[in-house]
Amino acid sequence: MPIVYRNKMNRIQKKLQEEGKILSIYFTAGYPALNDTVKIIENLEKCGVGMIEIGLPFSDPLADGPTIQASSTQALKNGMTSEILFDQLKAIRKTVSLPLLIMGYFNPIYQFGVEAFCKKCQEIGIDGLIIPDLPVDVYLDTYQSIFHKYGLINIFLITPQTSEERIRFIDKVSNGFIYMVSSASVTGTKEGFGATQEAYFERIHALALKNPQIVGFGISNAETFQQATKLAKGAIIGSAVIKHLTAHGIEKLDQFVQEIIG
Repeated sequence: MPIVYRNKMNRIQKKLQEEGKILSIYFTAGYPALNDTVKIIENLEKCGVGMIEIGLPFSDPLADGPTIQASSTQALKNGMTSEILFDQLKAIRKTVSLPLLIMGYFNPIYQFGVEAFCKKCQEIGIDGLIIPDLPVDVYLDTYQSIFHKYGLINIFLITPQTSEERIRFIDKVSNGFIYMVSSASVTGTKEGFGATQEAYFERIHALALKNPQIVGFGISNAETFQQATKLAKGAIIGSAVIKHLTAHGIEKLDQFVQEIIG
């Protein structure tokens, strides 16, 4: 059973219980321009996406491909910081009801102060965090109580190389969805998934995990979205969104989303 925070279920958990597949969109806060963050979130909700991951830019994003790295570099040059992001989002729940997650690396969160960061997330209505370089063991030993205190779900990643034992452990301690990385490479768009990825999707599906899976890395169009969600609850698109924002700005996001979900 999901943990109920302060007598209400987290928005992520509610969304996961709804029927249908979830399109989750990742974008980098402060890109293309510093003050685009709120406008992008509001536009994405109007477009019909299911969940939004707000990327907190970092100077050394090891898991990100060149497209997202470049957007992070530009966002930092634009002046984006954790403090500015929180200030931008302070009134976001007046206009947006979708589940919102912050995805970022642990260093900026640690520098801000983990509890202070989580407290700010609760204050502005963030539902969860995705921190690729925070090991699940360290989270459990040191930070889980803080996340629970502020009603935040922490999302863990698995890859094709993650052992079944580790996957089942992550499933046991998770309380939202499992971020299922489609391949061992960094983020980036792909034309389609091959037999290796398809077998991986089937293998994870056969484990019958208690937490639903959302697939990330390599989803860029309707075809890859459908492939990724055939056996999973949803899929995350990031690099293709950044490329669209780079080419078209924030005004044509509805066209991009409709091409994915129809």
